Amino acid sequence: MNLSPGAQEVYHRIHDATKLGDIKKLAKEIKKDHELAMELWSTAHLIARKLAVLIMDKKLLKQQLIDQLVLEMQVHTQEEQNGLMEWLMANQLMKDKQATLLINSWDKSPSALQRRTFWYYQARLRWTGQAPPNNTQELLDAIEVNMPTEDPIVQWAMNFTAGWIGVYDSTNRKRCIAIGIKTGLFKDEVIARGCTPNYLPAFIDTEVKKRAGK
Repeated sequence: MNLSPGAQEVYHRIHDATKLGDIKKLAKEIKKDHELAMELWSTAHLIARKLAVLIMDKKLLKQQLIDQLVLEMQVHTQEEQNGLMEWLMANQLMKDKQATLLINSWDKSPSALQRRTFWYYQARLRWTGQAPPNNTQELLDAIEVNMPTEDPIVQWAMNFTAGWIGVYDSTNRKRCIAIGIKTGLFKDEVIARGCTPNYLPAFIDTEVKKRAGK
């Protein structure tokens, strides 16, 4: 592994069992260092890549670089890819206006991971209690048309978005429930006790009752 001495020193301070809290502490110690971030990213080590994300310069995260990062994520499992992309979105992309504009352009990206990020971002705007953009009808139109044939990772995120729209937007709740009934997605999914089901009618019912204290 051809790392600079400084990158080697940082790399040797992390391992597979390093906790996210420790990664964040290390990132605060290092501060922003895009060159070091790219070296750590080049290791293809999951924890090193999570640290790399935290010390990247968000101003340098243009579409070409993001495309490269997404391509290089393919060495990881799908779950790890999803987690890395969510980590990148939350810790960098959402903190820069231009990067946020990129997220909003990914609904038709050739990359399923980027399309998933578009939809996950739309869901996040709603479940965190932020005032969502005035695009709910457009989102639901796209979900009704495209969700049944989408890539499974995108399908989940579209369903997730419809779920939170249904929870927080009572005027569209019946429509969201109807989408779930029509598609039948996740209807037969086995859910661990105490977890919220992904099946839209059940998801919306469960989360609405939580917020009503029932």
